[in-house]
Amino acid sequence: MGESKDLQPKVEKSFEIIGKKWTGLIIYVLMSGPKRFSELSESMPSLSRRILTERIKELEEQGIVVRNVIPDRPIRSEYSLTQKGTELGKILGPISQWAKSWVKD
Repeated sequence: MGESKDLQPKVEKSFEIIGKKWTGLIIYVLMSGPKRFSELSESMPSLSRRILTERIKELEEQGIVVRNVIPDRPIRSEYSLTQKGTELGKILGPISQWAKSWVKD
């Protein structure tokens, strides 16, 4: 593909990030705005809460998702995409369009 060898590790790392099961879907769901953990969980019923917690922590570590604590009573948290996450989410739009056309239920 003519890419420099310096870029290959970065591309490989990006595929590691979005290639983990559920990660792309979590980012896709967060593209519509901040969500509480329960909202994320309800929007992906096949995803266990344990795996959702793991993936969110991984995305936080990568700087893709941020946890915002809302100091109301009761205290609650929302998850949203960082600028880095929003930029990544933009490339998932075309993938969802491809899926709509080509992936069978």
